[in-house]
Amino acid sequence: MKTRTEEMKMLVAGQWVLRDDTIDVINPQNNERIATVPKATRDDMKHAIEAAQETFDSLDSWPTHERVRILKRVSSFMMENQEAFARTISLEGSKTINEARGEVARAAQTIEISAEEARRMQGETINFDQNEGSENKVGYYYHFPVGVVGAITPFNDPLNLVAHKVGPAIASGNAIVIKPASETPLSALKMAEAFTEAGLPEGMLSVVTGPGREVGDELVTHPLIKAISFTGGTDAGKKITEKTGTKHVSMELGSNCPVIVLSDADHNDAVEACVDGGFSAAGQNCIGVQRVYVEKDPYPSFLDDLVKQTKRLKMGDKMLEDTDVGPLISVKEAERVESWINEAVSKGARIETGGTREGAYVEPTVLTNVSPDATIAKEEIFGPVVIVEPVDDLKEAVKKSNDVDYGLHAGIFTKDLNRAFYAVKHLNVGGVMINDSSDYRIDAMPFGGTKDSGIGREGVKFAIESLTEKKVVSFKISDPF
Repeated sequence: MKTRTEEMKMLVAGQWVLRDDTIDVINPQNNERIATVPKATRDDMKHAIEAAQETFDSLDSWPTHERVRILKRVSSFMMENQEAFARTISLEGSKTINEARGEVARAAQTIEISAEEARRMQGETINFDQNEGSENKVGYYYHFPVGVVGAITPFNDPLNLVAHKVGPAIASGNAIVIKPASETPLSALKMAEAFTEAGLPEGMLSVVTGPGREVGDELVTHPLIKAISFTGGTDAGKKITEKTGTKHVSMELGSNCPVIVLSDADHNDAVEACVDGGFSAAGQNCIGVQRVYVEKDPYPSFLDDLVKQTKRLKMGDKMLEDTDVGPLISVKEAERVESWINEAVSKGARIETGGTREGAYVEPTVLTNVSPDATIAKEEIFGPVVIVEPVDDLKEAVKKSNDVDYGLHAGIFTKDLNRAFYAVKHLNVGGVMINDSSDYRIDAMPFGGTKDSGIGREGVKFAIESLTEKKVVSFKISDPF
C-alpha cells in the first residue's frame, strides 16, 4: 500500500510556512516519498534568528515557572501521542517501530528533566573576604541565558537529539533555532508542534528545514547566534568550528566504541549486550558497539555465541512488531558500509556472519581477523558491523581500545573491581560502562567524548551550563554604626 505524501510546513519565527521549493522525505526501506518539507533559504534562516532575538529581548526576564509549565506540557503531549511520534520516527528513519516507541519515551523524559533542571539553575554565594582587603564585600553568582542558540541535529535519533537541544535551551531561558537533518526533519517538526500547543512564545523556537550549505552556514555564522550545539560527523564538526568564532560551542561527534570482555565476565550478559549494542538502530548509533576485545580463554565460545545470537536477529519491515533490524538511512550509506566490509575482507578479514546488502539493508555482520589499517577498524562504521578480536590481557585490550582518534564510550565486562578501575583510569573516553556495553546512556548524565569525539558535554544539566553565562554580583557594604 502506497503511503500518502504529506506537504509539511516549517516553523519560522512563530509561523508555519510553506515554500515553492521543497525537499523530499524518503522512507529508506522502500525509497518511497512520504512527505515534502520546505527548502528554506538563507533569508528564511536570517528571519528566524532575528525574530528569535526580538522575542528573547521582549521577554526580558522569562519566569522559571512559565518555562517549567511549558516543558511539562510538551512532555505530556509527547506521551499522549506516543504512537504518532513513533510512527513518524520509524517511517522517515531507520528505527523499527519498537525502537521508535522507546525513543519517544526517552525524548519525553529529556523534556521532563529539562523542566526539573530549570528549577535547579542556582548560583552560589562567594566568600569575598578570603581576599585581604575584601572583608566588607558580600556577593554571589547566578546563571543567565546567552540569548539565541543555534542547533544542528542528525538523522539517527531524530526526536531525542532534538529534545536534547530544545529542552535545555528553553529551560535556561534561551531562544533556539533548529536545523534538523534533511533526511529526517518530520520528527523535529512534530516536536515543534508540541511546543506550539504548549504555549511557547512565538519566535522562541524555529525549525528551519533546508540544505546545510546554505541555511546551516547562516546559522553557525550569524552574529546573533551566541551558542552552537551540534551533533553529527567529525568532519562536519571541524568545519563548523572554523566558522563559529567566539560563540559557545558544544559538539558530540564521531566514535568507534570498544567493549572489553575479560575471562571472569558473565559470558551470557556480555554476548547479549554486544549484540544489542552493535545492531540496534541498524548500527547507526554513536555509542554503538564497534570493536570487541576478548581475552583468549573465553574468545572461541564468546565468538560462537555472539555469531549464533546475531544470526537470530530478524531483518525486515520496520513497522512490524517482530523486526529487530531495519534499513540504513539510505542506499548510499548501505553501499558505503558494504564497501568498508569488502575492503576489510580484501585485507584478510573473515566474515563470521552477514556481510550482504540488499538496497538500504545490510545484514548484521560480525568480522574477525580485521587488519588494523582497514578503514572499518579506524573510523566510525555507523552501520550493523561488529569486529571481534582476541587479546592476551586487559592491558593489551585497553591499549587497542585507545588506538583510534575517537573516545566517546567504552564498556568492560569483569567481576574484578580492581580490573574495572584499571579500565576506568586508563581508557581515554568520555564514559566507561562496567558490565555493560558502550551503548548505555541515560539522558540526565553528562554525555560526550575526548579526542575527535567532541567538545563539551550534553545531558540536560550539563547542556544548560554550556547555554548560560555566570554573572558575578559583589556588594561593598559599610557598617552604619
